[in-house]
Amino acid sequence: MSTATITIPNIKVQLTVEQLITAVRQLEPGERAKLARALADSELDMELTQLIADLYHQPPIDEITDDEILAEIQAVRRQRA
Repeated sequence: MSTATITIPNIKVQLTVEQLITAVRQLEPGERAKLARALADSELDMELTQLIADLYHQPPIDEITDDEILAEIQAVRRQRA
């Protein structure tokens, strides 16, 4: 069972994940929802940062013509039909 040190300004608390879950379960439903949103936002921020980094490391794509874009759109529409 691992513990993590949680730092709150001027306070440090060591909790296991199970202890943290127990503490979260004691929150009111609205507070739990707020916590869930904060966790989801944090995950999305990390994923977005990684996606942006991945895009920056890809080689540049040659210019794409309007005809190529239209052909791709038509191909997708045919595939969906």
